[in-house]
Amino acid sequence: MARIELDLAHAYKVNPLRDEDYALLPLKMTFNDGGAYALLGPSGCGKTTMLNIISGLVKPSHGTVKFDGEDVTALLPQQRNIAQVFQFPVIYDTMTVAENLAFPLKNRGVSPQKIKARVGKIAEMLEMSGQLNMRAAGLAADAKQKISLGRGLVREDVRAVLFDEPLTVIDPHLKWQLRRKLKQIHSELKLTFVYVTHDQVEALTFADQVVVMTRGRAVQIGSASDLFERPQHTFVGHFIGSPGMNFLPAKKTSTTLEITGQRIKSNWVTPDLDQFTLGIRPEYVTLTDASDAGAVQAVVTQTQDVGTYWLITSTVSGHTLRARVATHQPIPKLGETVHIAVLNTHTCFYNNEVLIA
Repeated sequence: MARIELDLAHAYKVNPLRDEDYALLPLKMTFNDGGAYALLGPSGCGKTTMLNIISGLVKPSHGTVKFDGEDVTALLPQQRNIAQVFQFPVIYDTMTVAENLAFPLKNRGVSPQKIKARVGKIAEMLEMSGQLNMRAAGLAADAKQKISLGRGLVREDVRAVLFDEPLTVIDPHLKWQLRRKLKQIHSELKLTFVYVTHDQVEALTFADQVVVMTRGRAVQIGSASDLFERPQHTFVGHFIGSPGMNFLPAKKTSTTLEITGQRIKSNWVTPDLDQFTLGIRPEYVTLTDASDAGAVQAVVTQTQDVGTYWLITSTVSGHTLRARVATHQPIPKLGETVHIAVLNTHTCFYNNEVLIA
């Protein structure tokens, strides 16, 4: 197991001059020994580059990578003693499940008795004990990826296991089973896990700490609750949640608060700035009535029955505002003017995309 420390930046261009020239902007980050982390963000945000730098497949153009305080920046992947699991299964079709799992151990000269015991343990964890003598070629995609996962986990001396979107090829209804299994395996083996994904459900259900990335920058590291309740950056609020956080332009004058140009009364503490952005999740806005002086007026543009709730989409002076409404509440009609309260304990305020403390 390893404590991984990054203090680096990376550019694929020879002489980077602008932020856009960097795949990873300068960052300092620590993955604690035995922790479960996810790198979450859209394609091209730098998460796979970071993973490949940790593994040694890519050498950072600036800075260092340390494992337990040891500088491993110049070391090859095999010298770092890590395991990496890729999007597509890396296995030998002509071998049996047991032979595939045993292969990394045989290469390191582990005794047959220890190999048999370790392979049996990993196969049991992956619920593949009954398939050990089957050839990999005849197995389904999810079973093949289980073998690939097992090959990454079978070595007892591995310092970290790195996952690069390992569930991409798995059918959606099987993904939750493998996520649950990975979570269980992590709790048993206590290895350092770093998991790359663009799927927020995967990240939030697997990892203890999620690193949200955009445009080569890690904008927030936190638990699922942290990312949902207090997004430190507007991108986090937008990217986390379904749908994401509502954002409305606002400003404070000496006597009133203006939201999208509408003046409202409020006893809530708000930033003392000429201009800022108000953020609130659809789960926390409330449909109210004209007597609420702290509500904004909006025009309903869409209503969707999601089953357990209604999603109401409206416009406020040209800005979109979504609300999740319980099925037992009255549902407004298209084109109807409604009053929506957007200020409460869950409201966040942003200046230049960054949360105001």
